[in-house]
Amino acid sequence: MEYVYAAMLLHKAGHKVDEAGVKKVLEAAHVKVDETRVRALVAALEGVNIDEAVQKAAVAAPAAPAHAAPAHEKKAEKKEEKKADEGAAAAGLGALFG
Repeated sequence: MEYVYAAMLLHKAGHKVDEAGVKKVLEAAHVKVDETRVRALVAALEGVNIDEAVQKAAVAAPAAPAHAAPAHEKKAEKKEEKKADEGAAAAGLGALFG
């Protein structure tokens, strides 16, 4: 994954995505560089419009992260608990006034 990140960083910075550049980025990040993987990545990206590929990937990604669902469920649970607490309080007051 770090190899792809290195290529994206070079592209975003306006540099050519080549073997030397990817290798320098990986070395700067203290990643042990596998020359074969660097060559394969650069070869795979040859002729690819990176901006277009990133845009397509962003459109295909889900709108909300997967971890957001539990937070939404917690809000619903809190609302239900609050309603239950309010109901119990109202019942308690009714008992006081008979």
